[in-house]
Amino acid sequence: MSENPEKPIRPLPFGTPAAFSRKVPDGDNRERLVCGDCGFINYENPKIVVGSVITWDDRILLARRAINPRKEYWTLPAGFMEVHETTAEGAAREALEEACAKIEIDALLAVYNIPRISQVQIMYRARLAAPDFAAGEESLEVGLFAWEDIPWDRLAFPSVLWSLRHWHEVRHLESFIPFGNPPDDHGAR
Repeated sequence: MSENPEKPIRPLPFGTPAAFSRKVPDGDNRERLVCGDCGFINYENPKIVVGSVITWDDRILLARRAINPRKEYWTLPAGFMEVHETTAEGAAREALEEACAKIEIDALLAVYNIPRISQVQIMYRARLAAPDFAAGEESLEVGLFAWEDIPWDRLAFPSVLWSLRHWHEVRHLESFIPFGNPPDDHGAR
């Protein structure tokens, strides 16, 4: 057995703070949190949000949030990806969790970059597999809305508005180029 010249990684006793400090690790170009004991680098990376504009008979499924941020505001079923899932699997899982809805994903609708909160949001165009849905744990209520009945002044996030507008532009197109941040994107940075 060969000896490892590096310090072995050993667990810290419960409640013992690790000796992390911000520094530029060798071979890197920006500050990271680095453990002074073992050299572990804690990379802080953007979070990926996945979701869908889901329809049934040209009406859109929206959920009223039961949690913060933006509790009681309306949103599209969406949330953070989990490990070991694709973006489409994550979007389908979020629809099931938030709206008890089984969906069929049609196309990638948009990829939005929101650096001020370190997020990338991937939104799909989808339809309900059946008109069955109900409020999940993170939703106060869910409903199908005609375009003119969407509660525009009660939407939770700018990306919900962007997704709805982008869906509306391509709702009858079979194929299209996915959207990015709109040019009037004043809040994402």
